[in-house]
Amino acid sequence: MTTVLNHVGGKEVPAASGATLSLIDPATALPHGTAPLSGPRDVDAACRAARLAFPGWSATTPATRQSVLLRMADALEREAATVADTEVRDTGKPRALFLVDELPAIVDVLRYVAGAARNLPGTAAAEYTPGRTSILRREPVGVCAQITPWNYPLMMAVWKVAPALAAGNTVVLKPSDTTPSSAVLLARLAAEQLPPGVLNVVCGDRGTGRLLVAHPEVRLVAVTGSVRAGQEIAAAAAADLKRLHLELGGNAPVLVHADADLDDAVEQLSSLSFYNAGQDCTAPTRILVDHRIHDTFVDAFARRAERRVPGTSVGEHADFGPLAHATQLAVVQGMLERLPAHAEVVTGGRALDRPGYFHQATVVAGVRQGDEIVRSEVFGPVVTVQPFGDEAEALRMANAVPQGLAASVWTRDHDRAMRASRALHTGIVWVNTHGTTVSEMPHGGVRHSGYGSDLSLTGLLDYTQVKHVML
Repeated sequence: MTTVLNHVGGKEVPAASGATLSLIDPATALPHGTAPLSGPRDVDAACRAARLAFPGWSATTPATRQSVLLRMADALEREAATVADTEVRDTGKPRALFLVDELPAIVDVLRYVAGAARNLPGTAAAEYTPGRTSILRREPVGVCAQITPWNYPLMMAVWKVAPALAAGNTVVLKPSDTTPSSAVLLARLAAEQLPPGVLNVVCGDRGTGRLLVAHPEVRLVAVTGSVRAGQEIAAAAAADLKRLHLELGGNAPVLVHADADLDDAVEQLSSLSFYNAGQDCTAPTRILVDHRIHDTFVDAFARRAERRVPGTSVGEHADFGPLAHATQLAVVQGMLERLPAHAEVVTGGRALDRPGYFHQATVVAGVRQGDEIVRSEVFGPVVTVQPFGDEAEALRMANAVPQGLAASVWTRDHDRAMRASRALHTGIVWVNTHGTTVSEMPHGGVRHSGYGSDLSLTGLLDYTQVKHVML
């Protein structure tokens, strides 16, 4: 059993009340530890620590902040085994996949942002009215409250923390109540490099998050989470006019045209759709296929899906792990149980009869645009396939949901790909690929998928504010 503690002002401490939450291993459905259930005193202590640390940290040079972030990246690499063990206990992810797919990308974000911190854009000094010289200063915002989800706990923490620190802000991070361990480990490793109070972590539930959003010391709130969580946080932040950075749900459409490389599309999509048990906001979940190749695609995709094996990679091959907790497994099962009569489960459709929250890779055909499973984000190893008649209909179907995070287009026709990239109402469009992120490019959505970007120079600038100085 592990005991996770808050990290406040450079020290690891329990909740002031002594209250705790149980941590459950999704691969076994058994408790593996406890974490603090933080209340008002804990949140206030973390925010005060961040406020006290802000003047000193914001006054450091970009070179100093770069050096700290690079050493944080080195520490994560050096402690890779411990980092992986910590993440796997909370999430049930196959350890080998985390080490190969996630940790290198996490380290790369820290290193990219470290360099970008020394290259912020600005307007050169100039005279826009006689006798006066104008310059622009780009400054940190202040104390940033950051709330991260349970699907990629460490990755999402780094996506939030790295740009905030690089810009000179201080942070109070609240990880998901079910997966807090790697965020606290990140703070512990960073404490070797950072002054006390620059990076704080408070564990807890939704109530803890509400307290953090409402705290008067907080000037910016950044969250990766559900649409409902984003709406609630936006309403709460409005009372104090806090700045917001919202990366919310996705429901990614995939447009497969008749001229696409069908084998390549099936192979790539069948891997990406079920990666991390489909718990990915950019996962290709709604596959729209030209009616002329629809049946062929469904048959090939279902056969590939049947080869995608859930497991833990402890003594077994595993393509993806369990769902993160019992509640999410119930969400996935509920959507499948409520399928209308016209829908067909082509393969999968059931939880596995074994300990933990494992679910089969599932393919559903025959769905219609108004069905719940089409309009709502499933966030599980479930993919729907629908036929379309022509390019215009495919685009209408792709855009006919509230979310707008990511999409992909599969075609050999360059002009068609460019038309789709303009017409799709999403923040990301991939062509003949899906799901790849790079540190240099922004990651964010539109409409109910939120606003603001993670990654890239754009994401870093979100943690700054501009000041005009005239001489």
